[in-house]
Amino acid sequence: MLRQRLAFTPHLIALKYLLSSPFLLFFSDKTKQKRKRLMAPIAVGASLPEGNLHWFDESDQLQSVSVHALAKGKKVVLVGVPGAFTPTCSMQHVPGFIQSAEELKAKGVDEIFVISVNDPFVMKAWAKTYSENKHVKFLADGSGNYTNALGLELDLSEKGLGTRSRRYAILADDLVVKVANIEEGGAFTISGADEILKAL
Repeated sequence: MLRQRLAFTPHLIALKYLLSSPFLLFFSDKTKQKRKRLMAPIAVGASLPEGNLHWFDESDQLQSVSVHALAKGKKVVLVGVPGAFTPTCSMQHVPGFIQSAEELKAKGVDEIFVISVNDPFVMKAWAKTYSENKHVKFLADGSGNYTNALGLELDLSEKGLGTRSRRYAILADDLVVKVANIEEGGAFTISGADEILKAL
């Protein structure tokens, strides 16, 4: 019995060292930082974070695009939705921006981007359902990295959708956020095209 205890001792020492090691503290700090970021969504006056999104261009080629390259020196609207093909997104939120696109552009908006935590193939198929669309670009945040950088993740695991995005409409001018209409959960009350038009 004593021999068994002695043989097990190195494992206990190793476990004790691991639990008190800087590596564990590093990962613990990273987890805290992530939670903190989720609690502080992007707000008016902040700068849009850098990040890459994906889309199919006019030649049907998959492209990785930098948000800063898309938005620097421009007035842009970012429209975040919980998911492609979902009812509210497909029938109310996105159609509102497609129908108001020319009016938004007349008021100085250079680009309108719909962003969702879906892969680029899904976003491409979704975009094709709006044959009347001429101005709105559909961008994929497949891994949710950019949504996380915005602090706008939404846990829809109970509905079988995993981690998605809160619904929002952000107006940014030369990367600086001027309007941040962010919904609670997946609600649709303040993030429509009409609210952005009122702010212009």
